[in-house]
Amino acid sequence: MQYPNLNEILVFMSVADEGSFVAGGRAAGLTRSAAGKAVSRLEDRLGVRLFNRTTRSLSLTDEGRLFHEHGLQVLAAVQEAEASVSARTGKPRGLLRVTVPDAYGRLVVMPIVKSYLDAWPDVQVEISFTDRQVDLIEEGFDLAIRIGNAAADSRLVSRVVATYEAVLCASPAYLSKRGRPKGLDDLHDHEGLVFSSRSRRQSWRFRAVDEGWVTASIRGRLRLDSGQAIRDAALAGQGIAYLPSFLVEADLSERRLRRVLPELQAEQVTVSAIYPTRRLLEPRVRHFLDHLASCFRHGHRSA
Repeated sequence: MQYPNLNEILVFMSVADEGSFVAGGRAAGLTRSAAGKAVSRLEDRLGVRLFNRTTRSLSLTDEGRLFHEHGLQVLAAVQEAEASVSARTGKPRGLLRVTVPDAYGRLVVMPIVKSYLDAWPDVQVEISFTDRQVDLIEEGFDLAIRIGNAAADSRLVSRVVATYEAVLCASPAYLSKRGRPKGLDDLHDHEGLVFSSRSRRQSWRFRAVDEGWVTASIRGRLRLDSGQAIRDAALAGQGIAYLPSFLVEADLSERRLRRVLPELQAEQVTVSAIYPTRRLLEPRVRHFLDHLASCFRHGHRSA
């Protein structure tokens, strides 16, 4: 049985992904000339043109796009085959790249990471602390921890690992100056500290006794893309905040913050683990997911 020249196919995939023979060749460890010759040999063998070439641009032909799509499937199958073999040992190893919300990562995820590293000494963990919703695939992360509803993305799998009560709260100084809201309609006359980023804006939803869910009308002059910054602003007396309980439970206990409209039921805040769609996960990712779920199942700061 004659096998295809996989090296030529890999060079083609590299050039297509990088968008040029120079960058594609470099990624494959070849010169531009060597990469070009490898692709030409592949085109001659297939009897089709895979790239449209001009002096200024390089683009895939229809045949090239089809071949690239099949190539992606082949590479995914190879990666899956490798994962199926390495997973048999059950021993995590290598670099785990995770992105987490800033405050939640520091308060809740870091202790879990410590116990995970203690259990698996062959794993290294790299963590990005940001409230920005990163593109896992584009930026090369294995896993994201996200607060709130995860955006629908067919490339990703979402797994809820914890839930928290949402809390409406403000500082005693703010409430003394502006008064306590007596109902949802009063919130419009107060300063709301609203989470807002380029990709999403927070809504405040409540359910009163024997009523359905309603969204409060908020007048927010200060909008922030960090839960920790919203907490700090609330402590400074700048307005009313709507935050998950893990972030303010100590402040409420020590009365630095007071609950507002406690008779209303607020939405539950979900925390999800998000990861790229794969039928088989690398052991370091799979074990970290299991470790997260185990920690929360045994009451690790989960509501």
